[in-house]
Amino acid sequence: MKGARWAIPVAMTASLAALGWATARTEAESLTRPAVPATASPAQKGAAAFQGGGFGGISTDALASNAVPWRLVAAALVLDARSTDDRLPANQDTLNRILAGFGFLPGAIPVNGVATARAVDPTVPLGFTAGDLSPVGGSKVRVANLGCAACHAGVTYDAAGRPQPSRAWLGMPNTSLDLEAYTLAIFGALRRHADDPRLIRTAEAMFPQLDWRERQSLRLLVLPLAKRRLAQLAGQDRPMPFPNGSPGNTNGVAALKAALGTPLAGGGPGDAGVVSIPDLGDRMRKTSLLADGAYAVPKALRDKTADGAGTKAAHLRSLAAITTFFTVPSMGVHPDKAVHHLPDAQAVAAFLATYRPQPFPGLVNRGQARRGAAIYAGACASCHGDYSADARPRLMHYPNWIGDVGSDPWRARLFDGALTRAVRSGVYRQTIEVRSGRGYVAPPLTGLWASAPYLHNGSVPTLASLLDPASRPARFAVGGHALDYARVGLRIESDGAYSAGYRPFSKPAWFDTRDPGKSNAGHTEGEGLSAADKAALIEYLKLL
Repeated sequence: MKGARWAIPVAMTASLAALGWATARTEAESLTRPAVPATASPAQKGAAAFQGGGFGGISTDALASNAVPWRLVAAALVLDARSTDDRLPANQDTLNRILAGFGFLPGAIPVNGVATARAVDPTVPLGFTAGDLSPVGGSKVRVANLGCAACHAGVTYDAAGRPQPSRAWLGMPNTSLDLEAYTLAIFGALRRHADDPRLIRTAEAMFPQLDWRERQSLRLLVLPLAKRRLAQLAGQDRPMPFPNGSPGNTNGVAALKAALGTPLAGGGPGDAGVVSIPDLGDRMRKTSLLADGAYAVPKALRDKTADGAGTKAAHLRSLAAITTFFTVPSMGVHPDKAVHHLPDAQAVAAFLATYRPQPFPGLVNRGQARRGAAIYAGACASCHGDYSADARPRLMHYPNWIGDVGSDPWRARLFDGALTRAVRSGVYRQTIEVRSGRGYVAPPLTGLWASAPYLHNGSVPTLASLLDPASRPARFAVGGHALDYARVGLRIESDGAYSAGYRPFSKPAWFDTRDPGKSNAGHTEGEGLSAADKAALIEYLKLL
């Protein structure tokens, strides 16, 4: 449970030690990492780490913040669902249905992932990491956390724009992932059922592989600690003081503030600087990471980092070192320990340097696209980069432009002075040059067709409405959506809702652009183009 504190009672330690049980195990590698041979290329090793590497997130330290005792949490979610519909069986199918509602992808096969015969934990969705800890000597607890692929493995789409949640693409954004709903569901389920004697029985029914050590650990160690933490949160309606996003966007800055102990805006509720989850195509060309470019490569020039030949190895190593810092807010790993996972981060950087998103699966008017390429070169390339003239264009030069285009300033402002000083004074002070308060970085547009909704905060549902600001809806549904290949973006009606009869694969939520941090204003470049030029530009953008 996010924010849980799994302190170990002295009495429990003594009783287990008296039984002569084995030495404690406080960190484990994830069971969901695909196995690759020693002869695998760096990119293949990186794909495996990206798909299921633990990065220190399977640890007792992470249990103090982001990781969860998986089998207890899974049982609580299923028991909670059964309390409203007792026809639901206490099994993996019910758990998968619940998790899919939050935008996770249970059972999904990453079609561009690493083929492996190694058995992994089938009870967790793609993007989860999982492993066994022994917080007290002799105990056993299956712990789960979120890895790279939770946010950055998206569903593939067919030729009609229908999502295929059983087939995922590593590196594409999971634009349906709702971490806020997931966190609140865990909190509510544990609060309602921690004292229910059926909770442990549900875990035993769901996980017949539970051995006697884990059964006793759930009863005597994990459940008492969960109850203790719930008592500490009595009277609160959420486990975290800040909003954690909505489908397709997250709130990493607020999570980072909480991890580093710097003040949250308004005590937490005001720290609503959400950012949409991007496609990772050509992100290794950047000289800084995050939407506002706050984490910069030290002494990097603010110009293109590579030509068509690729990105330099030294630059990849710098970005990999910065990437390890992301484990702080996303996996609950302290910076002092996150730095030890640089080899995996370097492997992931090697994978991302070769990564390409799913090709646009719909029809493209090639004649229109050729005309659109010229429009792009004149109206967009100076900020977003130059692409080759190939049938499937490649990013050739990327300017790393950063500035103010009139979009919502909330997120950039919330990376404030206190947080800047905290990062600069930590173990990453030689690794990250913090550059905050300058606006937003114009991203590469590789994989743009699958990245809706648009702008840094995900406030614009289609490319057509991005180019026509007056048509941008005030609110729209997002999550489990199909794509509109004509307008390129979410397939929604004029009122922002899905078409009657469409059944989304996850639970949608309304994105309201009137909420703090969610304005759809700004980035009016392209507004003055003719309707024909806008249509041609959209055809070209499908190819990137």
